[in-house]
Amino acid sequence: MNTTEIVDRLDKEIARLRAARAVLASVDTDLLKRVKKGSGRPANTSKKVVAVKAPAKKRTMSPEGKARIAAAQKARWAKAKKAK
Repeated sequence: MNTTEIVDRLDKEIARLRAARAVLASVDTDLLKRVKKGSGRPANTSKKVVAVKAPAKKRTMSPEGKARIAAAQKARWAKAKKAK
């Protein structure tokens, strides 16, 4: 293939692309806006106000509470060991 043939093919391709661009540019943009979308979540049309909860604060345990839990667990272990 020589250079002349390549240039001729490129010119034809450019003409084809320009024609396709002209067709796309002539499409009515309002028509595109009116086309219903097929997928996705529907728009929320209600005017409900949704309260957002604040994140829960981290709860800490007092040393006395930890001691009570530890004593209760040790009592359970002793009871289980005695039962064996």
